[in-house]
Amino acid sequence: MTLEILTSDSLGDVRHGFFTRRGGASSGVFAGLNCGVGSSDQREVVEINRARVADAMDVAPDHLVGVHQIHSATVINVDGPLNEKPRADALVTATPGLALSILTADCQPVLFHDAEAGVIGAAHAGWRGALDGVLTATVEAMEDLGATRDNITAVIGPCISQRAYEVGPEFIDAFLAEDPTFARYFANGTDDRMQFDLAGFGLNRLRAAGVGHAEWTRHCTYSDADRFYSYRRSTHAKEADYGRLIAAIVL
Repeated sequence: MTLEILTSDSLGDVRHGFFTRRGGASSGVFAGLNCGVGSSDQREVVEINRARVADAMDVAPDHLVGVHQIHSATVINVDGPLNEKPRADALVTATPGLALSILTADCQPVLFHDAEAGVIGAAHAGWRGALDGVLTATVEAMEDLGATRDNITAVIGPCISQRAYEVGPEFIDAFLAEDPTFARYFANGTDDRMQFDLAGFGLNRLRAAGVGHAEWTRHCTYSDADRFYSYRRSTHAKEADYGRLIAAIVL
């Protein structure tokens, strides 16, 4: 099966893609294009999947670079292949030929591009990272490389949608303690539960950071098991593990 790669016209001619799970070599609960080396999937099979992604991005496998994601606001500037994955949640570069990649399974994969400056970025933004400022930090790191905020386009790829993202009171309190106006990203659920709009919150953070254009592809990872991995769906199904989707961008 060929790879399925979702793209956005807003990112222009820069090579990029939000890869679905289709077209991979993994089997079982990981069936498809599992690119998570941190999963319990067979390492050699994951490497086959990642090589397929690198080929689709037209880079050597060691030029498909990523980080050890920790749900932080830490961003690194990459100018060559990485021997070890630093602990961070976003990458930026002005170096052609490097494919910046992010892994997700409900969290937001966000790809950035300033076509005029020739700067790209990729961020992993779950609720914690988004609340702590990883998206703003990515924009700032791109600025350090010569990007201009109003020239930056940012696209949020497949992530969990509000209708599938039920949260409890402690979760809500963390957002309201930061800013009471964040209440608008929660809708009433059952009893004391609420439904959180992760992509809506991500778009808010991107626009507050001053990017020229921000959008969401409007794909829900939880609701489409044929195309996407989902941590929450796997948890509800009591599966032992789950696959990781990859998103990548290269100058």
